[in-house]
Amino acid sequence: MSMRLIDEAPSSRRHPAKRASAEFDLSLSENPFPPLPSVLHAVNLELARSNRYPEFYPQRLPTLIARHLGVDPDQVVVGSGATGVALQIIQSLTTPGSELVVGSPTFDGYPIMADMAGLNLVPVPLDRTGEQDLRAMRRAIEKRTSLIVVCRPHNPTGTVIPAGELKTFLASVPSRVPVVLDEAYVEFLAEADRLDNAALLRRHPNLLILRTFSKAYGLAGMRIGYVYGGRELIGRVRRLQLPFGMSACATAAVAASYAAAPELRLRIHRITTARENLRNSLRSCGIDVPRSHANFLYLPGPGVATALRRAGISAKCYPDGSARVAVGDPTADLAVLSALATLR
Repeated sequence: MSMRLIDEAPSSRRHPAKRASAEFDLSLSENPFPPLPSVLHAVNLELARSNRYPEFYPQRLPTLIARHLGVDPDQVVVGSGATGVALQIIQSLTTPGSELVVGSPTFDGYPIMADMAGLNLVPVPLDRTGEQDLRAMRRAIEKRTSLIVVCRPHNPTGTVIPAGELKTFLASVPSRVPVVLDEAYVEFLAEADRLDNAALLRRHPNLLILRTFSKAYGLAGMRIGYVYGGRELIGRVRRLQLPFGMSACATAAVAASYAAAPELRLRIHRITTARENLRNSLRSCGIDVPRSHANFLYLPGPGVATALRRAGISAKCYPDGSARVAVGDPTADLAVLSALATLR
């Protein structure tokens, strides 16, 4: 297994498919590094057989993921990234005119998908620490509530709900209301912050856990996501499985990624170390950056978004002048620090 990670060059600079005017595109919380060498090799081998269709309904990929998680294959549904799977969940578990409760701000895809499904979005403002306000989210539940989304870590602030608070919240949610626990950035969590998801699923049949291979695994362009949970809800979501919807390359990429666990851990450590270094430097400049548990930093406004734009840095920007930037590319991190060093 190759260990060329240290020599790899980050690829977040001058993203050709995005804003050509930006020197650094840090807007999508992408992994700055290309797929691991062993993953690229596995995908290239599969590409040679691209004249053949993949499985009509995916079986190998859910089985592979289920084995990794320690659950049964019929508890896993795969799809086109976590976003594609989230849309399957929404379409299968909600009805037009019902309500979707989310923390606000949140991942941009949830308002878009709610609109596509004819749902009424119920945005619950974050608390003063940038965390999802679970008490307020519980108060927002009413007869028309058909789905709740809780992100851990949260996008865009990177904050993490304590395990005890999440357990209390889940116990308070009516069993008729499904809860999606969005763990898109779970691989960046410290071991002490990880949840016992198996115990949560045994206790809460209305819980679904959503994950992706786009972030830590660096496979955003391959669109591989999945959800797992109890058989009843998962069975309903699986009814919208698209025939021929998952490529054989996706299965090869996941298998190779799991086999490259030591390299993945090294990469995650490299990204999280860069994140902490940049956060500490920004805080020393007077910018109150909240502690992040993902591969990005949330930079409170006002003025941050404008300063980044003027420096040629494309970020995810918010109405109050705040911004979120992906981390891990040393040159891009330095550019962010330079752009904001004199802001306060």
